[in-house]
Amino acid sequence: MSISPSDRNILRDLAKQQLELAKSPKNESLIQAWKEHGAFKKGSRPMIMIELGTFAPEILPPLQKCEGDEARKLEWMLLSNIVNRTLFDDDTVVNDYLPVSISSYFVPFGLEVKVEHAGDSLGHHFIPYLHELEEDIHLLKKSTFGVDRAATLARVDYLNEIFGDILPARITGHCLYSCPTQAVVHIMSMEDMFVAMMDEPELFLKMMDQYAEDTLEYFDLLEKEGAILSTTENEHLAQGSYCYTDELEKREGPMKSNEIWGYLDSQETSGVSPQLFHDLVWPCYKKIAARYGLLSYGCCEAVNGIWENCLSELDNLRKVSISPWCDEEYMGERLRGRRTVYLRKPTPNLIGVGSGLDEEAVIAHFTKTVNAAQGCKLEIAQRDVYQISDSPDKVRRYVQLIRQCCEKHKY
Repeated sequence: MSISPSDRNILRDLAKQQLELAKSPKNESLIQAWKEHGAFKKGSRPMIMIELGTFAPEILPPLQKCEGDEARKLEWMLLSNIVNRTLFDDDTVVNDYLPVSISSYFVPFGLEVKVEHAGDSLGHHFIPYLHELEEDIHLLKKSTFGVDRAATLARVDYLNEIFGDILPARITGHCLYSCPTQAVVHIMSMEDMFVAMMDEPELFLKMMDQYAEDTLEYFDLLEKEGAILSTTENEHLAQGSYCYTDELEKREGPMKSNEIWGYLDSQETSGVSPQLFHDLVWPCYKKIAARYGLLSYGCCEAVNGIWENCLSELDNLRKVSISPWCDEEYMGERLRGRRTVYLRKPTPNLIGVGSGLDEEAVIAHFTKTVNAAQGCKLEIAQRDVYQISDSPDKVRRYVQLIRQCCEKHKY
Protein backbone atom coordinates (compact mmCIF):
# COMPACT_ATOMS: atom_id res chain seq x y z
CA MET A 1 0.00 0.00 0.00
CA SER A 2 1.24 3.48 -0.83
CA ILE A 3 2.20 5.70 2.11
CA SER A 4 3.38 9.24 1.45
CA PRO A 5 6.77 10.40 2.79
CA SER A 6 5.06 12.86 5.17
CA ASP A 7 2.75 10.17 6.56
CA ARG A 8 5.66 7.76 6.89
CA ASN A 9 7.55 10.31 8.99
CA ILE A 10 4.53 10.77 11.27
CA LEU A 11 4.24 7.00 11.71
CA ARG A 12 7.91 6.52 12.44
CA ASP A 13 7.85 9.32 15.00
CA LEU A 14 4.94 7.55 16.72
CA ALA A 15 6.90 4.29 16.65
CA LYS A 16 9.82 6.07 18.32
CA GLN A 17 7.45 7.38 20.98
CA GLN A 18 6.19 3.85 21.63
CA LEU A 19 9.76 2.55 21.90
CA GLU A 20 10.64 5.30 24.38
CA LEU A 21 7.63 4.41 26.54
CA ALA A 22 8.48 0.69 26.30
CA LYS A 23 12.05 1.32 27.51
CA SER A 24 11.01 3.64 30.34
CA PRO A 25 11.49 2.75 34.04
CA LYS A 26 7.70 3.07 34.47
CA ASN A 27 7.13 0.31 31.93
CA GLU A 28 9.75 -1.92 33.52
CA SER A 29 8.06 -1.52 36.90
CA LEU A 30 4.67 -2.38 35.37
CA ILE A 31 6.05 -5.56 33.83
CA GLN A 32 7.47 -6.56 37.21
CA ALA A 33 4.12 -5.83 38.89
CA TRP A 34 2.31 -8.02 36.34
CA LYS A 35 4.82 -10.83 36.86
CA GLU A 36 4.27 -10.72 40.62
CA HIS A 37 0.51 -10.62 40.10
CA GLY A 38 0.61 -13.58 37.70
CA ALA A 39 2.75 -15.55 40.15
CA PHE A 40 0.21 -14.89 42.97
CA LYS A 41 3.05 -13.34 44.95
CA LYS A 42 2.00 -12.28 48.42
CA GLY A 43 1.75 -8.51 48.66
CA SER A 44 1.47 -7.93 44.91
CA ARG A 45 -0.94 -5.12 44.11
CA PRO A 46 -4.22 -5.19 42.14
CA MET A 47 -3.80 -4.55 38.41
CA ILE A 48 -6.07 -2.12 36.54
CA MET A 49 -6.79 -2.18 32.81
CA ILE A 50 -8.97 0.09 30.68
CA GLU A 51 -10.04 -1.55 27.42
CA LEU A 52 -9.79 1.18 24.79
CA GLY A 53 -11.29 -0.50 21.74
CA THR A 54 -14.98 0.25 22.24
CA PHE A 55 -14.50 3.99 22.75
CA ALA A 56 -11.39 4.44 20.59
CA PRO A 57 -13.47 6.20 17.86
CA GLU A 58 -14.01 9.02 20.36
CA ILE A 59 -10.36 9.22 21.50
CA LEU A 60 -8.10 8.49 18.54
CA PRO A 61 -9.38 10.54 15.54
CA PRO A 62 -8.54 13.91 17.16
CA LEU A 63 -4.98 12.66 17.70
CA GLN A 64 -4.44 11.51 14.13
CA LYS A 65 -2.25 13.52 11.74
CA CYS A 66 -1.82 11.19 8.77
CA GLU A 67 -3.78 11.85 5.58
CA GLY A 68 -3.69 8.59 3.61
CA ASP A 69 -6.15 5.80 4.40
CA GLU A 70 -3.53 3.10 4.90
CA ALA A 71 -1.33 5.40 6.95
CA ARG A 72 -4.26 6.27 9.19
CA LYS A 73 -4.89 2.57 9.86
CA LEU A 74 -1.29 2.15 11.02
CA GLU A 75 -1.49 5.39 12.99
CA TRP A 76 -4.61 4.05 14.73
CA MET A 77 -2.71 0.89 15.66
CA LEU A 78 0.26 2.83 17.09
CA LEU A 79 -1.90 5.29 19.01
CA SER A 80 -3.86 2.36 20.45
CA ASN A 81 -0.57 0.99 21.76
CA ILE A 82 0.31 4.11 23.76
CA VAL A 83 -2.74 6.19 24.77
CA ASN A 84 -3.51 4.03 27.80
CA ARG A 85 -0.14 5.13 29.13
CA THR A 86 -0.13 8.72 27.93
CA LEU A 87 -3.78 9.55 28.66
CA PHE A 88 -5.15 7.10 31.26
CA ASP A 89 -2.09 5.91 33.23
CA ASP A 90 -3.51 2.45 33.87
CA ASP A 91 -1.44 -0.75 33.99
CA THR A 92 -1.25 -1.36 30.24
CA VAL A 93 2.19 -2.57 29.16
CA VAL A 94 3.82 -0.89 26.15
CA ASN A 95 5.74 -3.29 23.90
CA ASP A 96 9.08 -2.60 22.22
CA TYR A 97 7.89 -4.63 19.23
CA LEU A 98 4.76 -5.04 17.09
CA PRO A 99 3.01 -8.35 17.82
CA VAL A 100 1.58 -10.38 14.95
CA SER A 101 -0.58 -13.42 15.65
CA ILE A 102 -0.50 -16.43 13.36
CA SER A 103 -3.57 -16.13 11.16
CA SER A 104 -6.03 -18.99 11.48
CA TYR A 105 -9.77 -19.56 11.15
CA PHE A 106 -12.49 -21.78 12.64
CA VAL A 107 -15.99 -21.87 11.15
CA PRO A 108 -18.31 -23.81 13.51
CA PHE A 109 -20.38 -26.46 11.73
CA GLY A 110 -19.14 -25.08 8.41
CA LEU A 111 -21.81 -22.35 8.53
CA GLU A 112 -20.61 -18.82 7.81
CA VAL A 113 -22.33 -16.41 10.19
CA LYS A 114 -24.88 -14.16 8.49
CA VAL A 115 -25.43 -10.75 10.09
CA GLU A 116 -27.84 -7.94 9.34
CA HIS A 117 -26.69 -4.54 10.64
CA ALA A 118 -28.88 -1.60 11.64
CA GLY A 119 -27.26 1.00 9.42
CA ASP A 120 -24.01 2.35 10.85
CA SER A 121 -24.99 1.61 14.45
CA LEU A 122 -23.77 -1.17 16.71
CA GLY A 123 -27.16 -2.88 16.47
CA HIS A 124 -27.22 -6.12 14.51
CA HIS A 125 -29.17 -9.33 14.08
CA PHE A 126 -27.90 -12.82 13.30
CA ILE A 127 -29.80 -14.60 10.56
CA PRO A 128 -30.40 -18.19 11.79
CA TYR A 129 -29.90 -21.43 9.92
CA LEU A 130 -31.56 -23.61 12.59
CA HIS A 131 -35.00 -23.47 14.18
CA GLU A 132 -35.88 -26.98 15.38
CA LEU A 133 -32.98 -29.38 15.76
CA GLU A 134 -34.95 -32.46 14.72
CA GLU A 135 -35.66 -30.88 11.35
CA ASP A 136 -32.48 -28.86 10.86
CA ILE A 137 -29.65 -30.79 12.49
CA HIS A 138 -28.65 -32.16 9.08
CA LEU A 139 -27.38 -28.64 8.31
CA LEU A 140 -24.62 -29.04 10.91
CA LYS A 141 -21.62 -30.16 8.92
CA LYS A 142 -18.08 -30.65 10.10
CA SER A 143 -16.48 -27.38 11.20
CA THR A 144 -13.91 -25.96 8.81
CA PHE A 145 -10.58 -24.59 10.00
CA GLY A 146 -7.09 -23.80 8.85
CA VAL A 147 -3.93 -21.71 9.16
CA ASP A 148 -2.82 -18.94 6.79
CA ARG A 149 0.91 -18.73 7.35
CA ALA A 150 1.46 -16.73 4.16
CA ALA A 151 -0.79 -13.94 5.39
CA THR A 152 1.04 -13.92 8.73
CA LEU A 153 4.47 -13.62 7.14
CA ALA A 154 3.24 -10.97 4.72
CA ARG A 155 2.01 -8.88 7.67
CA VAL A 156 5.38 -9.21 9.42
CA ASP A 157 7.25 -8.17 6.26
CA TYR A 158 4.93 -5.22 5.70
CA LEU A 159 5.32 -3.86 9.23
CA ASN A 160 9.07 -4.42 9.23
CA GLU A 161 9.47 -2.52 5.97
CA ILE A 162 8.10 0.59 7.71
CA PHE A 163 9.06 0.12 11.36
CA GLY A 164 11.56 -2.75 11.54
CA ASP A 165 14.54 -0.63 12.58
CA ILE A 166 12.49 0.93 15.41
CA LEU A 167 9.76 -1.54 16.44
CA PRO A 168 10.38 -4.94 14.84
CA ALA A 169 7.33 -7.02 14.03
CA ARG A 170 7.28 -10.30 15.94
CA ILE A 171 5.09 -13.38 15.59
CA THR A 172 3.68 -13.96 19.06
CA GLY A 173 1.37 -16.37 20.81
CA HIS A 174 -2.12 -15.74 22.11
CA CYS A 175 -4.67 -17.68 24.10
CA LEU A 176 -6.83 -20.37 22.52
CA TYR A 177 -10.29 -18.82 22.37
CA SER A 178 -13.58 -20.74 22.30
CA CYS A 179 -17.18 -19.64 22.98
CA PRO A 180 -19.43 -22.61 22.09
CA THR A 181 -22.82 -21.14 23.01
CA GLN A 182 -21.99 -17.94 21.16
CA ALA A 183 -21.37 -20.06 18.07
CA VAL A 184 -24.80 -21.66 18.53
CA VAL A 185 -26.59 -18.32 18.92
CA HIS A 186 -24.90 -17.08 15.76
CA ILE A 187 -26.70 -19.77 13.76
CA MET A 188 -29.79 -20.34 15.94
CA SER A 189 -31.82 -17.69 17.75
CA MET A 190 -31.51 -17.61 21.53
CA GLU A 191 -35.23 -18.36 21.87
CA ASP A 192 -34.93 -21.45 19.67
CA MET A 193 -31.80 -22.51 21.56
CA PHE A 194 -33.64 -22.34 24.88
CA VAL A 195 -36.59 -24.30 23.47
CA ALA A 196 -34.25 -26.94 22.03
CA MET A 197 -32.62 -27.38 25.44
CA MET A 198 -36.03 -28.17 26.92
CA ASP A 199 -37.67 -30.09 24.05
CA GLU A 200 -34.70 -31.75 22.34
CA PRO A 201 -31.99 -32.19 25.01
CA GLU A 202 -30.42 -35.25 23.35
CA LEU A 203 -29.99 -33.43 20.04
CA PHE A 204 -28.73 -30.34 21.81
CA LEU A 205 -26.11 -32.43 23.60
CA LYS A 206 -25.13 -33.99 20.30
CA MET A 207 -24.67 -30.55 18.72
CA MET A 208 -22.55 -29.31 21.62
CA ASP A 209 -20.42 -32.45 21.61
CA GLN A 210 -19.79 -32.03 17.89
CA TYR A 211 -18.62 -28.49 18.56
CA ALA A 212 -16.23 -29.71 21.26
CA GLU A 213 -14.79 -32.48 19.08
CA ASP A 214 -14.31 -30.13 16.13
CA THR A 215 -12.63 -27.59 18.40
CA LEU A 216 -10.16 -30.16 19.70
CA GLU A 217 -9.42 -31.25 16.13
CA TYR A 218 -8.76 -27.58 15.29
CA PHE A 219 -6.32 -27.40 18.19
CA ASP A 220 -4.64 -30.55 16.83
CA LEU A 221 -4.18 -28.79 13.49
CA LEU A 222 -2.73 -25.70 15.16
CA GLU A 223 -0.22 -27.93 16.95
CA LYS A 224 0.68 -29.74 13.73
CA GLU A 225 1.18 -26.44 11.89
CA GLY A 226 3.33 -25.00 14.69
CA ALA A 227 0.76 -22.23 15.16
CA ILE A 228 0.62 -22.38 18.96
CA LEU A 229 3.25 -20.28 20.72
CA SER A 230 4.19 -19.47 24.30
CA THR A 231 1.75 -17.44 26.46
CA THR A 232 3.52 -16.52 29.67
CA GLU A 233 3.91 -12.74 29.56
CA ASN A 234 2.15 -9.80 27.87
CA GLU A 235 0.37 -11.87 25.24
CA HIS A 236 -3.34 -11.13 24.85
CA LEU A 237 -5.64 -13.15 27.11
CA ALA A 238 -9.06 -11.81 26.07
CA GLN A 239 -11.26 -9.79 28.42
CA GLY A 240 -8.69 -7.01 28.81
CA SER A 241 -6.08 -9.17 30.52
CA TYR A 242 -2.55 -10.51 30.04
CA CYS A 243 -1.01 -13.98 30.17
CA TYR A 244 1.63 -13.33 32.85
CA THR A 245 2.22 -16.56 34.77
CA ASP A 246 5.02 -18.63 36.26
CA GLU A 247 3.14 -21.92 35.80
CA LEU A 248 3.63 -22.35 32.06
CA GLU A 249 6.91 -22.89 30.28
CA LYS A 250 8.32 -20.04 28.25
CA ARG A 251 10.29 -21.24 25.24
CA GLU A 252 10.80 -20.47 21.60
CA GLY A 253 9.03 -22.48 18.94
CA PRO A 254 5.81 -24.49 18.72
CA MET A 255 3.86 -25.43 21.84
CA LYS A 256 1.03 -27.84 22.63
CA SER A 257 -2.46 -26.65 23.53
CA ASN A 258 -2.00 -27.95 27.08
CA GLU A 259 1.06 -25.73 27.50
CA ILE A 260 -0.66 -22.36 27.00
CA TRP A 261 -3.63 -20.27 28.15
CA GLY A 262 -7.16 -20.83 26.92
CA TYR A 263 -10.39 -18.88 27.24
CA LEU A 264 -14.08 -19.83 27.48
CA ASP A 265 -17.33 -18.01 28.21
CA SER A 266 -21.07 -18.64 27.95
CA GLN A 267 -22.90 -15.34 28.17
CA GLU A 268 -25.74 -16.76 26.09
CA THR A 269 -26.81 -19.14 28.88
CA SER A 270 -27.28 -16.42 31.51
CA GLY A 271 -31.00 -17.23 31.49
CA VAL A 272 -30.46 -20.98 31.92
CA SER A 273 -30.72 -22.67 35.31
CA PRO A 274 -27.47 -23.94 36.86
CA GLN A 275 -28.75 -27.52 36.61
CA LEU A 276 -29.62 -27.23 32.92
CA PHE A 277 -26.24 -25.63 32.24
CA HIS A 278 -24.52 -28.48 34.07
CA ASP A 279 -26.42 -31.16 32.16
CA LEU A 280 -26.44 -29.78 28.62
CA VAL A 281 -23.68 -27.18 28.28
CA TRP A 282 -20.97 -28.09 30.76
CA PRO A 283 -19.93 -31.40 29.13
CA CYS A 284 -18.79 -29.48 26.03
CA TYR A 285 -17.05 -26.77 28.04
CA LYS A 286 -15.35 -29.21 30.38
CA LYS A 287 -13.96 -31.17 27.44
CA ILE A 288 -12.43 -28.05 25.89
CA ALA A 289 -11.21 -26.65 29.23
CA ALA A 290 -9.34 -29.87 29.96
CA ARG A 291 -7.23 -29.29 26.86
CA TYR A 292 -5.82 -25.95 28.05
CA GLY A 293 -2.76 -25.46 30.20
CA LEU A 294 -4.44 -22.63 32.12
CA LEU A 295 -7.95 -21.21 31.73
CA SER A 296 -9.51 -17.78 31.98
CA TYR A 297 -13.31 -18.05 32.16
CA GLY A 298 -16.23 -15.71 31.69
CA CYS A 299 -17.37 -12.40 30.28
CA CYS A 300 -20.62 -10.68 31.31
CA GLU A 301 -22.41 -13.75 32.65
CA ALA A 302 -22.79 -14.22 36.41
CA VAL A 303 -20.59 -17.18 37.30
CA ASN A 304 -21.78 -17.64 40.89
CA GLY A 305 -24.65 -19.93 39.84
CA ILE A 306 -22.37 -22.41 38.09
CA TRP A 307 -19.44 -22.22 40.49
CA GLU A 308 -20.13 -25.18 42.77
CA ASN A 309 -21.16 -27.81 40.23
CA CYS A 310 -19.00 -26.71 37.30
CA LEU A 311 -16.21 -24.15 37.48
CA SER A 312 -14.86 -25.06 40.91
CA GLU A 313 -13.80 -28.51 39.66
CA LEU A 314 -11.35 -27.07 37.10
CA ASP A 315 -7.83 -27.36 38.48
CA ASN A 316 -6.42 -25.18 35.68
CA LEU A 317 -8.80 -22.23 36.26
CA ARG A 318 -6.62 -19.19 36.96
CA LYS A 319 -8.89 -16.23 36.16
CA VAL A 320 -12.65 -15.92 36.44
CA SER A 321 -14.79 -12.97 35.42
CA ILE A 322 -16.72 -11.21 38.18
CA SER A 323 -19.17 -9.22 36.05
CA PRO A 324 -21.62 -6.47 37.11
CA TRP A 325 -24.31 -9.16 37.41
CA CYS A 326 -22.23 -11.46 39.59
CA ASP A 327 -22.55 -11.91 43.35
CA GLU A 328 -19.27 -10.30 44.38
CA GLU A 329 -19.31 -11.36 48.00
CA TYR A 330 -20.15 -14.98 47.18
CA MET A 331 -17.33 -15.25 44.66
CA GLY A 332 -14.91 -13.50 47.02
CA GLU A 333 -15.61 -16.17 49.63
CA ARG A 334 -15.13 -18.96 47.09
CA LEU A 335 -11.90 -17.57 45.61
CA ARG A 336 -10.31 -16.52 48.90
CA GLY A 337 -7.01 -18.33 49.22
CA ARG A 338 -7.50 -20.07 45.88
CA ARG A 339 -5.04 -19.69 43.00
CA THR A 340 -7.68 -18.05 40.79
CA VAL A 341 -7.72 -14.34 39.98
CA TYR A 342 -10.82 -12.36 40.95
CA LEU A 343 -11.09 -10.63 37.55
CA ARG A 344 -13.55 -7.82 38.24
CA LYS A 345 -15.46 -6.29 35.31
CA PRO A 346 -17.03 -3.09 36.71
CA THR A 347 -20.21 -1.60 35.29
CA PRO A 348 -19.39 0.63 32.31
CA ASN A 349 -21.98 3.15 33.51
CA LEU A 350 -19.46 4.69 35.90
CA ILE A 351 -17.50 6.36 33.08
CA GLY A 352 -19.75 5.71 30.09
CA VAL A 353 -22.86 7.60 31.23
CA GLY A 354 -22.95 11.35 31.74
CA SER A 355 -20.39 14.01 30.97
CA GLY A 356 -18.86 14.10 34.44
CA LEU A 357 -17.54 11.53 36.87
CA ASP A 358 -19.61 10.78 39.96
CA GLU A 359 -16.65 10.26 42.27
CA GLU A 360 -18.76 9.19 45.24
CA ALA A 361 -20.40 6.47 43.15
CA VAL A 362 -17.01 5.29 41.87
CA ILE A 363 -15.59 5.14 45.39
CA ALA A 364 -18.64 3.27 46.69
CA HIS A 365 -18.51 0.79 43.79
CA PHE A 366 -14.86 -0.09 44.27
CA THR A 367 -14.99 -0.06 48.03
CA LYS A 368 -17.55 -2.85 47.68
CA THR A 369 -15.31 -4.71 45.25
CA VAL A 370 -12.16 -4.38 47.33
CA ASN A 371 -13.96 -5.55 50.46
CA ALA A 372 -15.49 -8.51 48.64
CA ALA A 373 -12.14 -9.52 47.15
CA GLN A 374 -10.12 -9.45 50.38
CA GLY A 375 -7.84 -12.48 50.42
CA CYS A 376 -8.13 -12.92 46.63
CA LYS A 377 -5.81 -11.88 43.85
CA LEU A 378 -7.65 -8.86 42.39
CA GLU A 379 -7.53 -7.64 38.80
CA ILE A 380 -9.84 -4.96 37.38
CA ALA A 381 -10.61 -4.80 33.65
CA GLN A 382 -12.93 -2.00 32.59
CA ARG A 383 -14.70 -3.05 29.41
CA ASP A 384 -17.76 -2.23 27.28
CA VAL A 385 -17.46 1.56 27.54
CA TYR A 386 -18.68 3.08 24.27
CA GLN A 387 -18.39 6.77 25.06
CA ILE A 388 -16.64 8.97 27.59
CA SER A 389 -18.04 12.38 26.53
CA ASP A 390 -14.71 13.39 24.93
CA SER A 391 -12.97 13.39 28.30
CA PRO A 392 -9.79 11.29 28.61
CA ASP A 393 -9.18 13.11 31.90
CA LYS A 394 -12.32 11.46 33.26
CA VAL A 395 -10.80 8.04 32.57
CA ARG A 396 -7.49 9.03 34.14
CA ARG A 397 -9.27 10.25 37.27
CA TYR A 398 -11.30 7.03 37.34
CA VAL A 399 -8.09 4.99 37.45
CA GLN A 400 -6.75 7.21 40.24
CA LEU A 401 -9.89 6.66 42.32
CA ILE A 402 -9.68 2.87 41.90
CA ARG A 403 -6.08 2.91 43.08
CA GLN A 404 -7.02 5.08 46.06
CA CYS A 405 -9.75 2.62 47.06
CA CYS A 406 -7.29 -0.27 46.91
CA GLU A 407 -4.73 1.61 49.00
CA LYS A 408 -7.25 2.89 51.54
CA HIS A 409 -8.55 -0.59 52.24
CA LYS A 410 -5.01 -1.97 52.32
CA TYR A 411 -5.53 -4.36 49.47
